[in-house]
Amino acid sequence: MTSTAARTTHFHALHRPGPLVLPNAWDVASALVTARAGAKAVATTSAGVAWSLGAPDGDALDRDRAVDLVARIVRAVDVPVTADIESGFGVSAAEVAQTVRAIADAGASGVNIEDGLGGGLRDAAEQAERCAAAREAAPEIYLNARIDVYLRGVGEPESRLGDTLDRAARYLEAGASGIFVPGVVDLELAKTLADNIDAPLNVLVWPGAPAVDEFAKAGVARVSLGSGVAEAAYAVARRAAEEMLTLGTYSSVENGIPYGDLNALFQR
Repeated sequence: MTSTAARTTHFHALHRPGPLVLPNAWDVASALVTARAGAKAVATTSAGVAWSLGAPDGDALDRDRAVDLVARIVRAVDVPVTADIESGFGVSAAEVAQTVRAIADAGASGVNIEDGLGGGLRDAAEQAERCAAAREAAPEIYLNARIDVYLRGVGEPESRLGDTLDRAARYLEAGASGIFVPGVVDLELAKTLADNIDAPLNVLVWPGAPAVDEFAKAGVARVSLGSGVAEAAYAVARRAAEEMLTLGTYSSVENGIPYGDLNALFQR
């Protein structure tokens, strides 16, 4: 599966019936490890990508650097790649369109675009315009519209479901392919969302969340770890540094991928 068109068609199909399981990557090495482990697609985590390139998460990363990394990952793996592009690396809808076009040109099959803004949410109508611009810029790409109502705890608890469903309908009408609702791990709520959103539903998981097969039974089409893998990897780096600097020992780096195995991933 070498052509971008073939990868993108396949990526769309992976959501139905699903679930598409995505342990997110943040650089070429983590993407290769993820693909070799059997992932059917590679998804980037915007936070992990930003951290690896020396920027905080939250639209601080330069667009060109993000696009370049996506292109490197696409060239390295044989499965579809979907890129988390935060809120689009642009103030205006036109700038979001430029980002999505560049990501598509880099060979990616999908993008995530979030509606979070500062401590709250972007106006739903404005976000719909951004989705529409993204769709026009890349007609074939899988556009995963992220809704941050639950993740950010916006509004009263009793209003969040209605707000999420309203936003989902607006974004789908504007051209979104799927809906991503991070912050929801309750199976009953996930099922309600899946039953009432006319598109594949993506949820974000973390330790203690229900297993993938439980989400599948609830109708969830896509399950991702977000920045969790990157956070765990950096935790190992911190433990190893602290242990070596304070105790003079090295047990924190036990059970790493052997040098030869990791190096071989790059020998294509």
